[in-house]
Amino acid sequence: MDPLDERSKQILYAIIQSYINKPDPVGSRFVTKKYSFGFSPATIRNIMADLEDMGFLSQPHTSAGRVPTDKGYRFYVNSLLGQDRKINTSGIETAFIDNFSRKLDEIKNDITGMFSEVSNTLSSMSNYVGVALPPKPEKSHFTRIDFMKYKSDHVVAIILTDEGVMKHKIIKSDPSLSQDDLNRIAEYLNNEYAGRTIDDIKSVLIGRMKADKMLWDKLISRAITLCEEILSFSESDIYFSGLHDVMNLPDFSDISRIKEISKAIKDKHTILRLLDALSDNEGVQVMIGDENPVTELKNLSIVTSPYKEGDRNIGLIALIGPTRMDYSKAIFMVETVAGCISKTLKG
Repeated sequence: MDPLDERSKQILYAIIQSYINKPDPVGSRFVTKKYSFGFSPATIRNIMADLEDMGFLSQPHTSAGRVPTDKGYRFYVNSLLGQDRKINTSGIETAFIDNFSRKLDEIKNDITGMFSEVSNTLSSMSNYVGVALPPKPEKSHFTRIDFMKYKSDHVVAIILTDEGVMKHKIIKSDPSLSQDDLNRIAEYLNNEYAGRTIDDIKSVLIGRMKADKMLWDKLISRAITLCEEILSFSESDIYFSGLHDVMNLPDFSDISRIKEISKAIKDKHTILRLLDALSDNEGVQVMIGDENPVTELKNLSIVTSPYKEGDRNIGLIALIGPTRMDYSKAIFMVETVAGCISKTLKG
């Protein structure tokens, strides 16, 4: 059952929008003057008091107005996510989508350049921190692998996936493996496992090799370790932009908060673990303040969206900002940019 009637929703949304525009506590007089609801000032005061009692608003000081709580933001965000969000193709937004899609198409073979552009675009259009996780190799469909002897005891592995993403990895190898041996291993992998995800190959190939290695020739037995190394990827790269812009928001005027957000966002491992847990979810996800499982992020909100290859989620983008975030704009941004990435990778 909806806890709020229409009048209460109107007042709550007005206060949230006013606070997003300017981070000052919102009083009943301000709401009465700015919004033509047709309610008396006394009615607005009573509704605001009720919203505070229900936990949607708080009053920082006795004589001041109210500010939204995490619960208030959550109610507001749920209403946004529940809407049929057809892209508002006004002139500016249409131009942005067209230009951004064209730019991505020009640099789609440069994975670093492409996802740097994504994070830069997200931050510059929002003034929040833009984050982009490139496609995870383990979730990609393996197309081809090649090996090149590098020094006496190292090999360069070049893996091509179906998104056209190429990963290079230098690994330590058995010095006795010649280039001909490496070519044989690559030929075997390409013939047997092209089209499967790297996750599948790891579980099937490594398990099969270990179970049957006594039946395989010596070369393949020695290749077990090589394959384990090749198909094991360290944590993905992660692209950040806009930390300086966020620092300039009034929400972070306190030096201790600046240090807190800086430490949280610069800790790539923490952000990666958090975003990785969301990468299989469908559609836009919003975590607000205390909903974040990471202590250092509990004063921040995160808006994420996966991008796809076909029906499969292969990566994630995000905006990180204060709980006083322009959620409507942030949701539009991540949804639109994720759609552009999916379209580029499909092409």
